[in-house]
Amino acid sequence: MMTAQTPTLAVDQFLDDVVAGLGRPQKQLPPLYFYDAVGSALFEAITLLPEYGLTRADERLLRQYATEITVAAGRSSSIVELGCGTGRKTRWILEASRQPDYYPIDVSASALDQCRRDLAHYARVSPCVSTFLDGLRAVTAERGDDPVMVLFLGSTIGNFDRDHALEFLAGVRTLLRRGDSMLIGFDLVKPRESLLTAYDDGAGVTAAFNRNLLARMNRELAADFELAAFEHVARFVEPCRRIEMHLRSTIDQWVTIGAAKHSFHFEAGETIWTESSHKYLPGEPAMLARACGFREKAAWTDVEWPFTESLWVVE
Repeated sequence: MMTAQTPTLAVDQFLDDVVAGLGRPQKQLPPLYFYDAVGSALFEAITLLPEYGLTRADERLLRQYATEITVAAGRSSSIVELGCGTGRKTRWILEASRQPDYYPIDVSASALDQCRRDLAHYARVSPCVSTFLDGLRAVTAERGDDPVMVLFLGSTIGNFDRDHALEFLAGVRTLLRRGDSMLIGFDLVKPRESLLTAYDDGAGVTAAFNRNLLARMNRELAADFELAAFEHVARFVEPCRRIEMHLRSTIDQWVTIGAAKHSFHFEAGETIWTESSHKYLPGEPAMLARACGFREKAAWTDVEWPFTESLWVVE
């Protein structure tokens, strides 16, 4: 069995990323900072919303095809999941894999705690608090001879721009070897209105999730964001097939990041770009696999909410 180390995300890195991101002409923050305890809970609520069909599509595919997926992957005895959250939908793969060693990797310690409690019946769970590549590197550094299956479920790959997605997946490939596999989810293009409502629900849960990033900076970095002075905005950038989430300042204001002793000016209407979610065309996952050193062995697509699980192998 591999033994995962547990690196932690430093507050200093959070601070550095905030200062760098807010200093850009288009203010921008990495979406990984959404997922503190509050943000993780809010995201779990988003996955239950009627407007957000992605997670249900992901779960339908995993529930229906788990055995077929694991057989095609070669029934790996070790499963590593990047960005597992609470691991709610992963149980189907773990059940089909018959008590594997399971290494869930996430930046949220609270989500990992719940993941460990909920999935201990289905696998030997060794949580790892880390970013994706650092966590995967820590786990695979002590791997044995058996093949490894990497899970990258949901639409997390959509948070990367196209070039960064290729770079990231090529980085994953360098940590794997012949016989390993990767199951990766891709949200497919669908009507504009469906996409916009999925990221701007009527109940305001996604808006609360987005604004929690400001609240987290207040809590952890001694910032003085006034949450009511920022509104949630979702946009669909059609040429890029990309949903963008922003926080838009409703007034002209200054905000201070106390931990950095630095202030940033916001004009009324200026935004912080907090997340991108790129949508894919059918056939793109196979092309992306080839571009970063994998081969797409099989794929399963949900009809109700167009979404694909793509199984990649290393040969």
